Amino acid sequence: MKVGSLDRIGLRRKPKQERSIQRLDLILAAAAAIIAEKGVSAMRMTELAVAAKVPIGSVYQYFPEKAAIVKALFDRHALTIQTRIADAFASVHSVDHALDVLTATIDWHYDDYRRDAAYLGIWMGTETDHDLLRLNIEHSKRIADIFQDAVRRVAPELSTADMQARTYLFSHLLGASIRLAVVSEDSLARRILDEWKRVIRTAFLSPVAA
Repeated sequence: MKVGSLDRIGLRRKPKQERSIQRLDLILAAAAAIIAEKGVSAMRMTELAVAAKVPIGSVYQYFPEKAAIVKALFDRHALTIQTRIADAFASVHSVDHALDVLTATIDWHYDDYRRDAAYLGIWMGTETDHDLLRLNIEHSKRIADIFQDAVRRVAPELSTADMQARTYLFSHLLGASIRLAVVSEDSLARRILDEWKRVIRTAFLSPVAA
């Protein structure tokens, strides 16, 4: 991502004092609540300042624009997911076990999004902005790397460039399938996810190109 893009969606300043950290947390908590109710596109900076009970200047002190708020929320959520997945894959002992863990992550991703509308709103918000979309893609790559590292550990013979590409593709499509499921009726959503699990199990170990 270009430096200019990072400036645009990054924090203007990083709080150091406890009071400033608390103010930033208030702004992000209020943003998450608004996004859960209305979505990213409907959120206004003035409305956010009122909800967070801070001056509008305090919002702009940290965030140059709305996309920077979405990035801050996305970063927190993505880090939580990456940590949880890394912990889950740390103990895998076979490729089959890795596939079990991977398909299990689909269920808890879906359940988390169903329970917290802010998660879904933030994720959807990343798809409306080019720089934020890059964050989403980079997140998919990190998840793919975790899975690829686990496979490399238990089955080093599978560590090929084609397998790396397949893992990256599956990781990105996993996120897309979950987002589709969350906006679908629950019984259909479960069938969508079950179908994707079958695809993963049958396609992941199919022969790669020579």
